[in-house]
Amino acid sequence: MFSITVRDHIMIAHSFRGDVFGPAQRLHGATFLVDATFRREQLDEDNIVVDIGLATLELGAVVSELNYRNLDDEPDFTGVNTSTEFLAKVVADRLAERVHKGALGEGARGLAGLTVTLHESHVAWASYERAL
Repeated sequence: MFSITVRDHIMIAHSFRGDVFGPAQRLHGATFLVDATFRREQLDEDNIVVDIGLATLELGAVVSELNYRNLDDEPDFTGVNTSTEFLAKVVADRLAERVHKGALGEGARGLAGLTVTLHESHVAWASYERAL
């Protein structure tokens, strides 16, 4: 399996519900490094996984929808604990929609899967992996 990874970042504010979250139940900020890894069985006719420039551009577009937002105020997240794991899935699903709409070019139609990893710090991160 071949893969490429592109990176961006987001800064958000949010809070959690539930005792398991301790002090994070209060409104707090988070900065995440966001990695999107695109996979395919065979390289395309240009010997690439996907156009890295388009992948970078589309990841940037997806994270810009979340950047500098208080997620508690976003209608899409009403009543949801926007954990790192949950946000990794949100980013992956939104990127997958862009792949299916052709935003990463025709060559991206041969992609097998996508993994999005949100790094909370240098020692903690969460990922979501999905088929394309």
